[in-house]
Amino acid sequence: MAEHLSFRQGVRECIPTLLGYVGIGLSFGIVATSSGFHLIEIILLSLLVYAGSAQFVICSLVIAGTPLYAIVLTTFIINSRMFLLSLTLAPNFKNYGILNRIGLASLVTDETFGVAITPHVKGEKINDRWLHGLNITAYTFWTIASIAGALFGKQIKNPESFGLDFAIIAMFIFLAVSQFETISRKRISIYVKLILCTIVMMFGFSMFVPTYIAILIASTLAALLGVVLDR
Repeated sequence: MAEHLSFRQGVRECIPTLLGYVGIGLSFGIVATSSGFHLIEIILLSLLVYAGSAQFVICSLVIAGTPLYAIVLTTFIINSRMFLLSLTLAPNFKNYGILNRIGLASLVTDETFGVAITPHVKGEKINDRWLHGLNITAYTFWTIASIAGALFGKQIKNPESFGLDFAIIAMFIFLAVSQFETISRKRISIYVKLILCTIVMMFGFSMFVPTYIAILIASTLAALLGVVLDR
């Protein structure tokens, strides 16, 4: 059984995901600059918020003159999915100190979770050094990509022409497929049902609440249903 135990391993296993940050990071830097944010503000957003979707929303809300409390609340709601991601990985790190666990959880993103969940599902051993290597590499690269977008974005007339906006989607497709390599047919059947349920609930809830809230509710309910079906 494979083991993921060293910081260097975490760095190495993060590398395939880095291209996914390029298009999004460059785009954010360009959007933030055009929205009137200074370079230091872009850097602080990338370091402190560290969530692509939330950072784009913050730019839009600031332009619209939204009150600070509404910006904070919206950002919290958008990023609240991180509770689910961290809770999923938490059993691997329950014997570590509280500060270490806070550090691990603070830098978990959709992308690093996508990498970490594969060995977790397969029952392979992972530890804090490996996840730190994975998280810190992604964190550093995201910030660099955002800064590059802010500094050189004006020279890139059409970043979508490079297909970088699709890179992150392709990465998630690969990570999702890789999880099915060693999973039984019964569990695959459960996953398919959960995916379908999530889609149906998402469209259903989106008729009554904003889309991002619908996604959050649907994901939470699907996760709870998954726990019940798995037992």
